[in-house]
Amino acid sequence: MVVTRRLLPPVEAALKLLVVAACYYVAGRIGLLSQVVVEGVVVTPIWPPTGVAVAALLMFGVQVWPGIALGSFLVIASIVTPQMTTLVNVAGNTLAPLCAYYCLRRIGFRLDISRLRDGLALVFLGGLGAMLISATIGVGVQAVNGDLDRGEFWAVWLSWWVGDAMGVLLVTPLLLLLVGVGRAPWGRRWLEAACLAVAALVIVPLGALGETSLLFLVFPLLIWAALRFQLAGSTLCALFSSVLTTYAANTGKGAFLNLSKVEIMVKLQAFNGATALTALLLSALVTEQIATRRSVQSACDELAEVLDHLAAGEMPPEVPPRHLPDPSRAEGDPA
Repeated sequence: MVVTRRLLPPVEAALKLLVVAACYYVAGRIGLLSQVVVEGVVVTPIWPPTGVAVAALLMFGVQVWPGIALGSFLVIASIVTPQMTTLVNVAGNTLAPLCAYYCLRRIGFRLDISRLRDGLALVFLGGLGAMLISATIGVGVQAVNGDLDRGEFWAVWLSWWVGDAMGVLLVTPLLLLLVGVGRAPWGRRWLEAACLAVAALVIVPLGALGETSLLFLVFPLLIWAALRFQLAGSTLCALFSSVLTTYAANTGKGAFLNLSKVEIMVKLQAFNGATALTALLLSALVTEQIATRRSVQSACDELAEVLDHLAAGEMPPEVPPRHLPDPSRAEGDPA
């Protein structure tokens, strides 16, 4: 006889916290590889830990917040010697994802981002809105300590805020897809998916690293990916474009040649923000329209079946309530 034993709740909770902390730390170390100096302060155009934190809260619940705090502390400790201000930064890095989580829960966010309102909520509540907290606390601490002049505050704050928001907009959807919440529709379109991948491998380096600034060529790829492969395709395409463009910005190549540090950051953040918005909102809109079309087609098929029975003088069969809202997907429940 084989006996399987489920982990005790405290042990399982502790493992979740350690996994979240480890993922946050690894994402932080990866994010530091693309750091840029703005007004003497190191910032990152894309800060993946914020995306990891929001995704962890959406998947596991609010009880994993200590793991986020621990991961944030470890990332900061790997850069500078921990001080009292470190705890303030950790609090900001923890409060921002928590605020994003509660805002998304409040409006009934669905983890598969299958509606336009889900995409809008992730962009404006989870990303741009909630990340105001971490940016304001992080830059405010440096200003209070005297490490940042008053005239440099807004440039650094803007870079910090956009970097945290990009982490949510690019990393959170990808993690939700990896855990199987979203559905990748390219199983029946593998040839088209391969063509899209080849096109991205050719066009994105050309736009980012070419001497002529051709970054606009990325957007037809995003539209193609969103229309045909929804969130799975558009998110991967947007992430690849942002990572390669960030590399070009850090090395001063291609579209960022002969630009100042501030100009590089502004151009990079504008491009990353535009790609993330296009990928998320367009894919959510397409997914919602596909679901609506399928629902209408199913209703038409059922109505035609009922009419056939009535024309033959028979009682129509009872139709199961397939179009009633799923209780597990009701408003207020993100699952």
